[in-house]
Amino acid sequence: MSQELIPSNQMNMNLVPVTEGEVDGINMGVLSDGTPFLSSRGVARLVGQAPSSIITLVTNWEEEKYKPRGAKIAQILKEQGVSDSKIHVEVVLNGVKTHAVDDATCLAILEYYAFDSTSKNQEIAQTNYRLLARRSIREFVYTSLGYDPNNVVPLEWKHFHDRMLLNEVPRGYFSIFKEIADLMVSSIRQGLVVDDHVVPDISVGTAWSKHWENESLEGKYGPRTKHPHRYPDYFPQAKAGAVPVNIYPLAALGEFRTWFESTYLPEKFPNYLKGQIKKQSISVTSAELLLEAVVPKQITKH
Repeated sequence: MSQELIPSNQMNMNLVPVTEGEVDGINMGVLSDGTPFLSSRGVARLVGQAPSSIITLVTNWEEEKYKPRGAKIAQILKEQGVSDSKIHVEVVLNGVKTHAVDDATCLAILEYYAFDSTSKNQEIAQTNYRLLARRSIREFVYTSLGYDPNNVVPLEWKHFHDRMLLNEVPRGYFSIFKEIADLMVSSIRQGLVVDDHVVPDISVGTAWSKHWENESLEGKYGPRTKHPHRYPDYFPQAKAGAVPVNIYPLAALGEFRTWFESTYLPEKFPNYLKGQIKKQSISVTSAELLLEAVVPKQITKH
Protein backbone atom coordinates (compact mmCIF):
# COMPACT_ATOMS: atom_id res chain seq x y z
CA MET A 1 0.00 0.00 0.00
CA SER A 2 1.21 3.50 -0.76
CA GLN A 3 1.59 6.10 1.93
CA GLU A 4 -1.46 7.99 0.62
CA LEU A 5 -4.85 7.66 2.25
CA ILE A 6 -6.70 4.68 0.82
CA PRO A 7 -10.48 4.65 0.27
CA SER A 8 -12.01 2.88 3.23
CA ASN A 9 -14.13 0.59 1.09
CA GLN A 10 -10.93 -0.86 -0.38
CA MET A 11 -9.98 -2.43 2.95
CA ASN A 12 -9.92 -6.14 2.15
CA MET A 13 -11.95 -8.38 4.47
CA ASN A 14 -9.14 -10.93 4.41
CA LEU A 15 -6.61 -8.56 5.96
CA VAL A 16 -5.06 -9.52 9.27
CA PRO A 17 -3.11 -7.53 11.86
CA VAL A 18 0.66 -7.87 11.51
CA THR A 19 1.30 -5.88 14.68
CA GLU A 20 -0.87 -4.36 17.38
CA GLY A 21 -0.64 -2.85 20.80
CA GLU A 22 -1.99 -0.28 23.24
CA VAL A 23 -0.44 3.14 23.69
CA ASP A 24 -1.85 5.53 26.30
CA GLY A 25 -4.99 3.41 26.43
CA ILE A 26 -5.50 3.56 22.67
CA ASN A 27 -5.66 0.20 20.88
CA MET A 28 -3.97 0.34 17.49
CA GLY A 29 -2.33 -1.84 14.90
CA VAL A 30 -1.24 -2.29 11.30
CA LEU A 31 -3.00 -4.57 8.80
CA SER A 32 -1.14 -6.87 6.44
CA ASP A 33 -1.38 -4.39 3.55
CA GLY A 34 0.22 -1.65 5.67
CA THR A 35 -3.00 0.14 6.65
CA PRO A 36 -2.73 1.60 10.17
CA PHE A 37 -5.86 1.30 12.29
CA LEU A 38 -7.34 2.09 15.68
CA SER A 39 -9.88 -0.16 17.33
CA SER A 40 -13.33 1.38 17.77
CA ARG A 41 -12.53 1.67 21.49
CA GLY A 42 -9.25 3.33 20.60
CA VAL A 43 -11.12 5.86 18.46
CA ALA A 44 -13.51 6.48 21.34
CA ARG A 45 -10.63 7.30 23.68
CA LEU A 46 -9.02 9.51 21.04
CA VAL A 47 -12.17 11.64 20.67
CA GLY A 48 -13.30 11.56 24.31
CA GLN A 49 -16.48 9.54 23.79
CA ALA A 50 -18.02 6.43 25.31
CA PRO A 51 -16.96 3.27 23.42
CA SER A 52 -20.62 2.37 22.77
CA SER A 53 -21.08 5.59 20.79
CA ILE A 54 -18.24 4.83 18.36
CA ILE A 55 -19.07 1.11 18.15
CA THR A 56 -22.61 2.06 17.13
CA LEU A 57 -21.25 4.47 14.52
CA VAL A 58 -18.96 1.97 12.80
CA THR A 59 -21.10 -1.17 13.07
CA ASN A 60 -24.32 0.55 11.90
CA TRP A 61 -22.61 2.79 9.37
CA GLU A 62 -25.13 2.16 6.58
CA GLU A 63 -27.78 3.77 8.78
CA GLU A 64 -25.55 6.19 10.70
CA LYS A 65 -24.14 7.91 7.62
CA TYR A 66 -27.58 9.40 6.90
CA LYS A 67 -27.91 10.88 10.39
CA PRO A 68 -26.38 14.29 11.25
CA ARG A 69 -23.19 12.90 12.82
CA GLY A 70 -22.58 10.26 10.18
CA ALA A 71 -23.47 12.60 7.30
CA LYS A 72 -20.84 15.11 8.44
CA ILE A 73 -18.18 12.38 8.79
CA ALA A 74 -19.10 11.04 5.34
CA GLN A 75 -18.71 14.57 3.95
CA ILE A 76 -15.26 14.91 5.52
CA LEU A 77 -14.23 11.57 3.99
CA LYS A 78 -15.43 12.63 0.54
CA GLU A 79 -13.54 15.90 0.84
CA GLN A 80 -10.41 13.79 1.45
CA GLY A 81 -11.19 11.73 -1.64
CA VAL A 82 -12.07 8.70 0.47
CA SER A 83 -15.16 6.57 -0.12
CA ASP A 84 -17.68 6.34 2.71
CA SER A 85 -18.81 2.88 1.58
CA LYS A 86 -17.32 1.05 4.57
CA ILE A 87 -15.41 2.49 7.50
CA HIS A 88 -14.14 -0.60 9.32
CA VAL A 89 -13.17 -4.24 8.97
CA GLU A 90 -13.42 -6.96 11.59
CA VAL A 91 -10.13 -8.41 12.79
CA VAL A 92 -9.20 -10.76 15.60
CA LEU A 93 -6.92 -9.45 18.36
CA ASN A 94 -5.98 -11.90 21.12
CA GLY A 95 -8.84 -14.16 20.07
CA VAL A 96 -11.47 -11.37 20.25
CA LYS A 97 -13.25 -9.79 17.28
CA THR A 98 -12.35 -6.11 17.02
CA HIS A 99 -13.51 -3.29 14.74
CA ALA A 100 -10.45 -1.94 12.91
CA VAL A 101 -10.98 1.66 11.77
CA ASP A 102 -8.47 2.80 9.14
CA ASP A 103 -6.41 5.98 9.51
CA ALA A 104 -8.43 8.12 7.07
CA THR A 105 -11.68 7.33 8.86
CA CYS A 106 -10.11 7.88 12.29
CA LEU A 107 -9.04 11.36 11.25
CA ALA A 108 -12.50 12.17 9.83
CA ILE A 109 -14.19 11.10 13.08
CA LEU A 110 -11.65 13.07 15.10
CA GLU A 111 -12.23 16.18 12.96
CA TYR A 112 -15.98 15.88 13.50
CA TYR A 113 -15.68 15.67 17.29
CA ALA A 114 -13.08 18.46 17.38
CA PHE A 115 -15.06 21.03 15.37
CA ASP A 116 -18.63 19.96 14.61
CA SER A 117 -19.98 18.18 17.66
CA THR A 118 -21.35 19.76 20.81
CA SER A 119 -19.81 17.11 23.05
CA LYS A 120 -18.74 18.18 26.53
CA ASN A 121 -15.41 16.50 25.78
CA GLN A 122 -14.83 18.47 22.60
CA GLU A 123 -11.62 19.87 24.07
CA ILE A 124 -10.09 16.35 24.21
CA ALA A 125 -10.80 15.86 20.52
CA GLN A 126 -9.42 19.31 19.67
CA THR A 127 -6.19 18.66 21.59
CA ASN A 128 -5.66 15.30 19.88
CA TYR A 129 -6.55 16.76 16.49
CA ARG A 130 -3.86 19.44 16.91
CA LEU A 131 -1.31 16.79 17.94
CA LEU A 132 -2.12 14.61 14.96
CA ALA A 133 -2.20 17.58 12.60
CA ARG A 134 1.57 17.67 13.11
CA ARG A 135 1.91 13.89 12.58
CA SER A 136 -0.38 11.70 10.50
CA ILE A 137 -2.21 8.86 12.20
CA ARG A 138 -0.15 6.58 9.98
CA GLU A 139 3.09 7.93 11.46
CA PHE A 140 1.60 7.93 14.96
CA VAL A 141 0.67 4.22 14.75
CA TYR A 142 3.86 3.15 12.97
CA THR A 143 6.07 4.99 15.48
CA SER A 144 4.11 3.92 18.55
CA LEU A 145 4.31 0.23 17.59
CA GLY A 146 7.82 0.30 16.16
CA TYR A 147 6.46 -0.90 12.82
CA ASP A 148 8.74 -0.73 9.80
CA PRO A 149 6.72 -1.00 6.55
CA ASN A 150 9.92 -1.87 4.70
CA ASN A 151 10.63 -4.91 6.87
CA VAL A 152 7.45 -6.96 6.93
CA VAL A 153 6.85 -10.63 6.09
CA PRO A 154 4.69 -10.59 2.90
CA LEU A 155 1.10 -11.71 3.45
CA GLU A 156 1.46 -14.78 1.24
CA TRP A 157 4.24 -16.05 3.55
CA LYS A 158 2.90 -14.80 6.89
CA HIS A 159 0.56 -17.70 7.72
CA PHE A 160 3.28 -20.29 7.10
CA HIS A 161 5.95 -18.18 8.82
CA ASP A 162 3.87 -17.61 11.95
CA ARG A 163 2.89 -21.28 12.27
CA MET A 164 6.52 -22.34 11.95
CA LEU A 165 7.53 -20.03 14.79
CA LEU A 166 4.77 -21.33 17.05
CA ASN A 167 5.42 -25.05 16.69
CA GLU A 168 8.56 -26.75 17.91
CA VAL A 169 8.85 -30.55 18.03
CA PRO A 170 10.26 -32.49 21.01
CA ARG A 171 13.60 -34.19 20.59
CA GLY A 172 13.30 -37.70 19.14
CA TYR A 173 10.17 -36.99 17.09
CA PHE A 174 9.20 -35.36 13.80
CA SER A 175 6.01 -33.57 12.79
CA ILE A 176 4.25 -33.65 9.44
CA PHE A 177 3.96 -29.85 9.38
CA LYS A 178 7.71 -29.29 9.67
CA GLU A 179 8.61 -32.16 7.33
CA ILE A 180 6.56 -30.79 4.44
CA ALA A 181 8.05 -27.29 4.66
CA ASP A 182 9.60 -27.66 1.19
CA LEU A 183 6.20 -28.55 -0.25
CA MET A 184 4.57 -25.53 1.38
CA VAL A 185 7.32 -23.19 0.16
CA SER A 186 6.95 -24.51 -3.40
CA SER A 187 3.16 -24.18 -3.12
CA ILE A 188 3.33 -20.55 -2.04
CA ARG A 189 5.83 -19.74 -4.80
CA GLN A 190 3.43 -21.19 -7.37
CA GLY A 191 0.54 -19.10 -6.07
CA LEU A 192 -1.32 -21.47 -3.74
CA VAL A 193 -3.02 -19.29 -1.14
CA VAL A 194 -1.87 -21.03 2.06
CA ASP A 195 -4.02 -19.52 4.80
CA ASP A 196 -6.46 -20.61 7.52
CA HIS A 197 -8.63 -22.32 4.87
CA VAL A 198 -5.80 -24.08 3.02
CA VAL A 199 -3.76 -26.27 5.37
CA PRO A 200 -1.83 -28.87 3.30
CA ASP A 201 -0.33 -30.59 6.35
CA ILE A 202 -3.78 -31.87 7.30
CA SER A 203 -4.04 -33.68 3.96
CA VAL A 204 -0.57 -35.18 4.32
CA GLY A 205 -1.06 -36.01 8.00
CA THR A 206 -4.34 -37.84 7.39
CA ALA A 207 -2.90 -39.94 4.57
CA TRP A 208 0.29 -40.78 6.51
CA SER A 209 -1.72 -41.73 9.61
CA LYS A 210 -3.69 -44.26 7.57
CA HIS A 211 -0.46 -45.64 6.10
CA TRP A 212 1.06 -45.86 9.61
CA GLU A 213 -1.89 -47.90 10.84
CA ASN A 214 -2.32 -50.06 7.73
CA GLU A 215 1.36 -51.04 7.71
CA SER A 216 1.53 -51.54 11.52
CA LEU A 217 4.56 -49.24 11.68
CA GLU A 218 4.28 -48.77 15.43
CA GLY A 219 5.60 -52.29 15.87
CA LYS A 220 8.61 -51.40 13.73
CA TYR A 221 9.47 -47.91 14.99
CA GLY A 222 7.70 -47.50 18.32
CA PRO A 223 4.54 -45.57 19.23
CA ARG A 224 3.62 -42.17 17.91
CA THR A 225 2.36 -39.62 20.42
CA LYS A 226 0.23 -36.50 20.59
CA HIS A 227 1.75 -33.02 20.77
CA PRO A 228 -0.01 -29.61 20.87
CA HIS A 229 -0.08 -27.72 17.58
CA ARG A 230 -0.81 -24.00 17.85
CA TYR A 231 -2.31 -21.64 15.29
CA PRO A 232 -1.72 -17.87 15.12
CA ASP A 233 -4.34 -15.77 16.91
CA TYR A 234 -5.85 -14.60 13.62
CA PHE A 235 -6.65 -18.19 12.53
CA PRO A 236 -10.23 -19.30 13.41
CA GLN A 237 -8.66 -22.57 14.59
CA ALA A 238 -6.92 -20.64 17.39
CA LYS A 239 -10.22 -20.30 19.28
CA ALA A 240 -10.01 -23.98 20.22
CA GLY A 241 -6.54 -23.50 21.70
CA ALA A 242 -3.68 -25.90 21.05
CA VAL A 243 -4.78 -28.86 18.94
CA PRO A 244 -3.25 -32.29 19.73
CA VAL A 245 -1.65 -33.75 16.58
CA ASN A 246 0.36 -36.89 15.96
CA ILE A 247 4.12 -36.68 16.01
CA TYR A 248 6.21 -39.69 15.05
CA PRO A 249 9.42 -41.39 16.24
CA LEU A 250 12.47 -39.98 14.49
CA ALA A 251 13.43 -43.53 13.54
CA ALA A 252 10.49 -43.54 11.10
CA LEU A 253 11.57 -40.37 9.29
CA GLY A 254 13.18 -42.26 6.40
CA GLU A 255 10.04 -44.32 5.91
CA PHE A 256 7.91 -41.17 5.90
CA ARG A 257 10.07 -39.45 3.31
CA THR A 258 10.04 -42.52 1.05
CA TRP A 259 6.23 -42.75 1.34
CA PHE A 260 5.86 -38.99 0.79
CA GLU A 261 7.91 -39.06 -2.42
CA SER A 262 6.66 -42.34 -3.82
CA THR A 263 3.02 -42.30 -2.78
CA TYR A 264 1.66 -38.99 -1.51
CA LEU A 265 3.13 -36.57 -4.06
CA PRO A 266 2.39 -38.56 -7.24
CA GLU A 267 -0.86 -40.22 -6.15
CA LYS A 268 -2.62 -38.07 -3.55
CA PHE A 269 -1.36 -34.50 -3.95
CA PRO A 270 -2.92 -34.07 -7.44
CA ASN A 271 -6.36 -34.79 -5.95
CA TYR A 272 -5.69 -32.30 -3.17
CA LEU A 273 -4.85 -29.66 -5.78
CA LYS A 274 -8.03 -30.41 -7.73
CA GLY A 275 -9.96 -29.48 -4.62
CA GLN A 276 -7.99 -26.24 -4.27
CA ILE A 277 -8.63 -25.39 -7.93
CA LYS A 278 -12.37 -25.72 -7.29
CA LYS A 279 -12.00 -23.38 -4.31
CA GLN A 280 -10.02 -20.98 -6.56
CA SER A 281 -7.07 -21.14 -4.19
CA ILE A 282 -4.79 -21.86 -7.16
CA SER A 283 -5.10 -21.73 -10.94
CA VAL A 284 -4.93 -24.79 -13.17
CA THR A 285 -1.68 -23.58 -14.73
CA SER A 286 -0.06 -22.91 -11.35
CA ALA A 287 -1.18 -26.31 -10.09
CA GLU A 288 0.47 -27.99 -13.06
CA LEU A 289 3.68 -26.05 -12.49
CA LEU A 290 3.57 -26.93 -8.80
CA LEU A 291 3.20 -30.64 -9.51
CA GLU A 292 6.09 -30.46 -11.93
CA ALA A 293 8.19 -28.73 -9.26
CA VAL A 294 7.47 -31.08 -6.34
CA VAL A 295 7.04 -34.55 -7.82
CA PRO A 296 10.54 -36.11 -7.60
CA LYS A 297 12.32 -36.90 -10.83
CA GLN A 298 13.93 -40.25 -11.40
CA ILE A 299 17.70 -40.31 -11.64
CA THR A 300 18.68 -41.25 -15.17
CA LYS A 301 21.35 -43.92 -15.25
CA HIS A 302 23.69 -44.05 -18.25
